[in-house]
Amino acid sequence: MKQITIASLLIFFLVLNSMAQDYKTAIGVRGGLPYGLTVKHFIKEGTALEGIVASRWKGFNFTGLYEINSNIFAPGLNLYCGLGGHIGAYDGDNGRYSDDDSHAILGIDGIVGLEYNLTEIPLNIGVDWKPAIDLIGATKLWGDELAISIRYIF
Repeated sequence: MKQITIASLLIFFLVLNSMAQDYKTAIGVRGGLPYGLTVKHFIKEGTALEGIVASRWKGFNFTGLYEINSNIFAPGLNLYCGLGGHIGAYDGDNGRYSDDDSHAILGIDGIVGLEYNLTEIPLNIGVDWKPAIDLIGATKLWGDELAISIRYIF
C-alpha cells in the first residue's frame, strides 16, 4: 500500500508540475531529525538536487536527493517530492545499535515537503518528511526524519 501511495504521489507531481522555481541555489541549516546543513540547487525549471550533511546517533550521514517541485496556491509556495540515497557511519553505543561496534550505512531515501520563499528577504523556509531505508548497516526503515530547513537564497 505504501508503494502505491508513493508511486501515486510521484505521478501526481510529474503530471501537475507547474515548473516551480523562485531561486537557483539556496544553502542553510536543517533542524530536526537529523540536524545538519542543506543545499538545494535547481538544475532546470521544476527540478532540483538537494544535498544534506547531517548528524545523528553520534555519527554522520550524507544524503543526495533528486526532487520535483510544484508551485501550489500562491507564488513562492512549493510542494516537492523526491528520491535519493545516503551513506554514513555511526559509533557504537548510541541508541541505534545494540552493540558497541561502529557501523557504516548505505541506503535509499524519499522526501516530501512544503517550502515557502520569502519575498522581503532572500530566505526559504521548508518543512519535510524524509523516510530512509538502510540497505547496509541497520537494515531497517527510519520513518521519523522530520525537519525544518531555513536556507539563504542566492
